[in-house]
Amino acid sequence: QVQLVESGGGLVQAGGSLRLSCAASGRTFGGYRMGWFRQAPGKEREFVAAISWSGIRLYYADSVKGRFAISRDNAKNTVALQMNSLKPEDTAIYYCAADTNTAASGPGRPDEYDYWGQGTQVTVSS
Repeated sequence: QVQLVESGGGLVQAGGSLRLSCAASGRTFGGYRMGWFRQAPGKEREFVAAISWSGIRLYYADSVKGRFAISRDNAKNTVALQMNSLKPEDTAIYYCAADTNTAASGPGRPDEYDYWGQGTQVTVSS
């Protein structure tokens, strides 16, 4: 089992920045695809960003491309999401997820990920 814990959420004004972090315990996720998803009240969980196990391949939702950046440090078992130029539409609970399929590629859908964190709230005010 892999336990994922997100942190770094909070309240920020539009145009500001936040950096989310996902720390893993238990099994290493060095060989896993890692992703960030978000869910706003009354909406379905949506893809935000993903990174391959090697850190070479990066994927972003069109809505965040150019503003967000995903990175990972396999030695520390951490994944980060740098969020810049935040908009009120970015307000949601953000979840870190791990996909144990070593052959996984692309951004992935929520049902393709095996482990999830508890989420961290991001609120962007206008």
